[in-house]
This record gives sequence, C-alpha cells and structure tokens, in this order.
Amino acid sequence: MIEKMVSMPLGVVVRKSPGVTRWAKWTWKAVAVLPGAGPADWQELRREGEAVEYHAGTLPLELYRTDTEAYLNGLTAPVPSIFVILHSDGGEVRLHKVTASPYEAQDYLDSGEELVEPVPMPEGLVAWVRDFVERHHEDEVFIKRRRDRQRVDLKEDGKGDARIPQAADVYRAPGSRRKARLQ
Repeated sequence: MIEKMVSMPLGVVVRKSPGVTRWAKWTWKAVAVLPGAGPADWQELRREGEAVEYHAGTLPLELYRTDTEAYLNGLTAPVPSIFVILHSDGGEVRLHKVTASPYEAQDYLDSGEELVEPVPMPEGLVAWVRDFVERHHEDEVFIKRRRDRQRVDLKEDGKGDARIPQAADVYRAPGSRRKARLQ
C-alpha cells in the first residue's frame, strides 16, 4: 500500500526576549524543534536573565507525497530547515503550523500576517524527510508547449461596441449625443 501522507509530532522551542524598541516589548523567535516530543503548553525550559525559552507546543509535521519537490528543495538548501509559523494577536503569540516545505513557508510569508521562522533540522529529522522523498519523488518531464498553426490575427473580434452599425467610431457609446448630432 502506498502511503499518501506521514506524520510525526514535532515540539517547538520558542525564545521570548526583551524587545529592542519601545514599540515592541518582547520579541519571539522559534529556535529549535524536538522530533517525537510529547504534548506541551508553553512549558518553561530555560531562563537566562530576561530571555526565556519555552516548549511552546507540539504540532504534527505532515509530509505529503505530492509535495516531494518542495521537500527536496528544502533538503538541498545550505541549512535544511523546518519552518515554524507563529501567529501574533497583539502581543500574544501562538503556534500555527510546522512545515518542511519552503514553498508553503513562502506562501505564509507573502500574506504578511504570520511570523515564519526557519529552524535547522536535526540530523534524524533530515534522514526521515530524505527517506520519504526517496520513496515518493518522481521527476516530472518538461514538455514544451507548441503553438497552434491556426492564424488568429485574420479576424478582428471584440473591437468596440457591436451595437454601433458604422465602422468609423467603434469606441463611442451607442446612445451618446454625438450620434444624434451626426445623423
């Protein structure tokens, strides 16, 4: 049986540190992932002065066989990364999703509403993703599209308003005053 999707629980470590401007009291950054982690809800792991690291939560990392091209692209990057998507509601930060697809991460970056943090993959996670890609990836053969031999420039279609009978001024409106003056 061919598996369409595999999933692994992935704990996310988030660091809260003091902001550098008066407008941002705190800065939040995903700094690590914990493959196979159990459930957690903002459990404090470490404190260094005012900076605190939390096991913010555990989300499923899902790999789909249709997205292997994206995973392969992420694995061949200089630093293979898991992308953690955080959502901020006026100071409060919550986990939204984790993904191994740089294409999906780019979609979240384009929206501008979420904070997307790349986190380096641990070696075991790199091996797990690579194994999935090797089992399911199929290169798509590029087929160049050929143009039809039909000549489409011989008939002028859609120019002006079809309700105007003369060919002289095809862009004027049918009920305009100019039409009344010319008649």
